[in-house]
Parts: sequence; C-alpha cells; structure tokens
Amino acid sequence: MGWEVVAKLGVGAAVLLGLGIILGHFAIPKRAKPLASSTSVSQDLDLKILETVMEQLEADKMRENLRTLSQEPHVATSPRDEALVELLLNRWRDPESGLDSAEIFEYEVLLSFPSQEQPNLVQIVSSTGDILQTYRPGEENLTGEQAGPDVVQPYAAYSPPGTPQGLLIYANRGTDQDFRKLQIQGINFVGTIALTRYGHIKYVDKVAIAARHGVVGVLLFTDPEDLNDGQTLPNQTYPNSWRLPPSGVERNHFFKNFGDPLTPYIPAHHSSFRLDQNNVSGFPPIPVQPISFQDARDLLCNLDGAVAEKSWQGALGCKYRLGPGFRDDGAFSAGSQVKLSIHNRLELRNSSNVLGIIRGAVEPDRYVLLGNHRDSWVHGAVDPSSGTAVLLELTRVLGTLLKKGTWRPRRSILFGSWGAEEFGLIGSTEFTEEFFSKMQERTVAYINVDFSVYANASLRVLGTPPIQSVIFAATKEILAPDGSGLSIFDVWVQHFQGFSWLHGPIPKLGILADSSDYAPFIHYLGISSMDITYVHDRTETKALIYPAYHTAFDTFDYVDRFVDPGFSSHQAVARTIGNVLLRLSDSLFLPFNVSDYSERIFLYLEASQKELGTVLKHHKISLEPLMAAAEKFDSAVASLDNQILALQTGSPDPLQVRMINDQLMLLERAFLNPRAFPQNLYYSHVLWVPHLVNSASFPSLANACVGAWRTKPGSEAWAEVRRQLSILVAALEGAAATLKPVADL
Repeated sequence: MGWEVVAKLGVGAAVLLGLGIILGHFAIPKRAKPLASSTSVSQDLDLKILETVMEQLEADKMRENLRTLSQEPHVATSPRDEALVELLLNRWRDPESGLDSAEIFEYEVLLSFPSQEQPNLVQIVSSTGDILQTYRPGEENLTGEQAGPDVVQPYAAYSPPGTPQGLLIYANRGTDQDFRKLQIQGINFVGTIALTRYGHIKYVDKVAIAARHGVVGVLLFTDPEDLNDGQTLPNQTYPNSWRLPPSGVERNHFFKNFGDPLTPYIPAHHSSFRLDQNNVSGFPPIPVQPISFQDARDLLCNLDGAVAEKSWQGALGCKYRLGPGFRDDGAFSAGSQVKLSIHNRLELRNSSNVLGIIRGAVEPDRYVLLGNHRDSWVHGAVDPSSGTAVLLELTRVLGTLLKKGTWRPRRSILFGSWGAEEFGLIGSTEFTEEFFSKMQERTVAYINVDFSVYANASLRVLGTPPIQSVIFAATKEILAPDGSGLSIFDVWVQHFQGFSWLHGPIPKLGILADSSDYAPFIHYLGISSMDITYVHDRTETKALIYPAYHTAFDTFDYVDRFVDPGFSSHQAVARTIGNVLLRLSDSLFLPFNVSDYSERIFLYLEASQKELGTVLKHHKISLEPLMAAAEKFDSAVASLDNQILALQTGSPDPLQVRMINDQLMLLERAFLNPRAFPQNLYYSHVLWVPHLVNSASFPSLANACVGAWRTKPGSEAWAEVRRQLSILVAALEGAAATLKPVADL
C-alpha cells in the first residue's frame, strides 16, 4: 500500500501544532555541538595506529581471500561450509596474525533442501494429460562452474512439497493490489498457478497473498526489465557483462520470520525444546518455485487472456497477458495446465558460528562487534564472500599488530562469522538468543558486512542515527576508489543526497529492516547497528541489486571482471570499517551523537502531524503527549551534550566517562518494548519496525493507522492506534530518562 492510503489519512491537511514549531526547533541553536561528534578528538584514539591500519589493508590479499572463499559452492552445513569454518578458525588462531582466541558455537537448526533424487519440475500438461513441456530449473553451464554436484538446484527454501496443477495466470508482483486488479478483470484465481515477478514485497508475502486468493502454486522469475535494464541476449549478459544470463535463477528462503523456525527465542541446542514442524508459522502455505526468465518467457508469451496494463509489462519480448490458460495458436494447446512437482524436504542440520575476540585493555567488558555471514546459495563471491574477504583482511592486520605488541584496543572487539544466514538469519539470531543478557548489557555497537561490494560507485550505509557521526568522520579521511581525488564521504553525498537541520548536506543513511544479520541485534537486543556496502550508480541502471544475486553466476570471475576489477572498492570498504571499528573500540568517549536521534524523532513527529493529524483529530486522538515527550527527550539530549563537552575540555574521572558511555550505549535499548508487536517475532524496537506503508512518520503509528482507517470509531483497530501512541510516548520518556544524569530519577 503506497501514498494513496497516506493521502486518505490526511496528507496536506492542517497539522495539529504547525510545521513552524518543528522547523523552528532546529533553526534555533540550542546548545554547543559536542566534540564527541567531530573527528579525532577522543583522547585514547591513536591516530598513528589508525593510519597504520589504513595503510596495511591490501587489495591483493582481499582478492586472494575471495578466490579461496568462492572456489566451491558452500551452502549452509555443506562440507565446504564446514571447511570454511576451519579456515576461519585457523586464520584467527594463527600465532603471527591471529586474535586472542577463537571458537566454534554449534546449533541444530531446521533447514530446507530440494531432493537430489527427485528434482523439482515445472511441466505443461495438456487437457488429455500428456506432458507437453518439462522445465527442470537450473542454470546453463557457461563458465564451467554452474553444473557441479555441489551446485544446489534453484528452489524456494521452506516451500512445502506438493504437485499442484492448474491454469496459469500472470499476477505481476503478486501484491494484494495486483490481485484486486485481476479480480476486476473477472479472473477466477481458485485452483490456478500464479506467475509473478520478484520485487516490491517480500517473497513469502507473495505466496501468502496468492494462497488467500485461492491460488494453489506460485512461480517466481526475475524480469530482465528489473535487473538487466531490458538486456537479454547472450552477448549482452554474463559472461560478456555483469547482467543476468537468460537461464539465471534467484534462490531464496521463504520463511517469514528469522532465526531457527523450531526454537524461537531459545538457542537451538541439541537439548532445546522444539516446536512441532507441522505447527510452525511463517512457512509458505502452498508450493512455490523460482524459474529463469527464459523459462518464464515460454510461459508468459503463450498466455491467453487480456493484455496486461503498461506497468505490468516487462522485457521478455512479447505482450504480457493475464490468462488464465494458454492460447490455442501458441506453443501449447488451449486448456493446457501448469503442474509443479516440488520435492523439498526439511532437515535438522548442525550449523556453526565462528567467534573471534581481541580483548580490551581498559574496558574488556565492553564489546564492539563486527559480523558477516559465511554461507552462500552457490559460490557466493559477492554474497557473502566479498564481506568475508574484507573481514579476514581486517583481522589479519589487527591481529598482526596485536601479536607484535604494538596495539591493544581499549574495548574488546568481537568478530563473528554467522552460519545459515541465507535460510533466515539463523546463525546471528541463535547467537543473540544464547548470549542475550551478555550482549545486551555489554555491546557498544554492531557493524554488519554482508556483501561488502557489489559495484564500485559509492558507499551505502544503513544505520541508526547515533552511529552516523562516526561513519562520517571515518569516510572523510579515506579517498574514494574512483580516482577522483574526493573522499568516500564526498562521493557518498553525491550518490545519496540528504539534508540535516543540524549538519546541512550529508549522505542519507538507509533504514535497518530485516534483510541481513543486523536484524536481531537492532530489533531484538536494541544495539546501535550499521550495515556497510559499496554499491552501483543508480543513475546508470534501474537494477536494485547486482544481477547475479543468489544465482550460480555469482563467482570469483564475475567479481574480478565486472564488479570490482583491482579490488579497490573492497579496500575502500575495509578501510571504512577498520576506521569505524578503531574509533568505537579506542575512543575515550564513545563517538555517538545523540542529537541526531533527536532530529530524527522531530522529523517523524512532523510527518505524523502532516500525514495523520487530521484523521487522528477526527477520532479524538491527540499528538500533544508525543510532542511533549519529544521535547523532554531533546532537553535530555542537550543536557548530556553539554555534560560531555565539559568533561572533554577538562580531566574527567574515569568513572564519569564510564557513566556517560553507558548512557550513550544504552540509549538504543530504551526504545525496546517486547510487547509492542506481539504478532512479529523479535521485533521490539518501536522506531524501526518495518513500514507497511510508504510513510515518513513513526512506523508503528503509521502501520496502526493504516489498519484502522476503514474501521468505525471506537473499533479495536483504533484502540491499537491509541496503544501504539502510548508505547511511543513511554519509549521517548524512557529514552529521556536514560540520558538524564544517572543520579536523577
């Protein structure tokens, strides 16, 4: 649901308190900017060590790391995945460049695999029962790497097995709105197979929506319009460019939640209680299978029915029709149906995390975490091995300094290699479940690197407001890899333009949703988090991600020739992460700027007044308590900023510094409410729950209003709006209390 709903909620209506209050709030200087948000002022950060680390991170070593890591397919729990566990363990225990310690943590988790004996099939069956065509989803062996015995067949992990059969319909992106449009066309969905394109909504949601409409099976494909800018010919696609070849198929998991499906909120040890597999929520209700766009062309270009509207058309070289069924003058006879034969099976497997640690010299009980998942669908050169290549080079450089005795951080640094991420962030979630109290009480920040580089145009960072100042400081000191002579920061601003009332033009940080291993750290533990990647120029392609994503074409050759020749972007990411890591681990005062959180809250409040104000007023719901709580939070921020400034200009007592740092560290936790979203496992951060609607306001409040706007006054849905508003007020007041002097209530 897009801006149409927001419009009905009161876009353009008179706001309750007026935009002038919000704009004026940031136009009037209220306090001195704290030194903690500027560069190189923290007393214990050794700039010579920082410079040494930047110089010693070598692009060639990351290239060789990537060659080794992506040499063979390494789907989670496979023999090669376990071999990489040993590789990491050996690197982190190396006597000359290793860490203080490293160990393995093993979990028994529920995964889903296709049957090797009975491969998944898509078939065309005539009205008389004859098999007219059989598609066995798989990729053409273009480089000698797509046909090995360890290349897992394209499939939808956690799709139930089954053999549904029915007339084919084309449902565009598979959204509720798309199905409503088909309904208007008079199409009966019951008993059909739906062909849908990737994009716009989550994979599993497409299947759930289709099932609600009576569809019995779903096929998914990547349209070349979406990733290839319409290019489909062999000389236009890999191995002749970075574009997806016609036989490429995107693999994915189709589990709605994250973590091991059988042990929510409990670490998946062998002895742990497990849910009955038949009672697990979040699995697809009907069979689903991904296919290539060359197979989708055969199906879609022979469909009967009305021509789809312009926005539903793609780049397969024919007019997309809606169905149901095939036309009589095409490759298949009228009345022919599509049959899916899905033989996926659930298996309990042992999956490992590898944890390494450098112990802090002064505050060993405060942790800075850097994590990357290890498993891939096939070779995974970009996803995730580009991140692992960076992780290994960082630990080599830091480990060498450590072993030589020339450096030890103030705080402890933990390095995590997470298992089974591709099946739903399993390794990282199990880690947060097992060490919930320890991590929540002691962790300063979590840095996530998944695919560290999928193009070479600009940095892209997702993160919460307090961490942006430390990333800005780091990127201003590192040259961009494009040869322009500009800093990474300057290039980043050009590609992701944002504006701050406090700072002026800045790069825009993205929102942390649930697409990588930062999710359990921010949503479940409330740890300030960031995700760092080098990405493409969005003005040169419509692709939202690199075209070989989750296919057998994501190989070392693909990266070496098309993604990052020379590995200069890998080096840029390594330097950025290393710089941020040292600032977080070595600075006397944590380099967090809580004023940035205050600005975000007031921007949310402004949007809430603008988008929701009229409809809330109609239901006698006032935003004044939220405004008062925001002002209270901002006052506490100003007080803490001034306290930090005073301490930095003097000779602070170590205990005073520790108390201030704890307030900065614990701020994110203050926004947690484990009962805020009972229908969503692990989501408890009231500011970062994913939006169900395209809105700039508080997501929890906007989502509740979307659920209530068609209901009558006094309904349960409007009671939920009031509840979410009260939760927000309580969270802001709790956050303000966290920032107040520790001796005060």
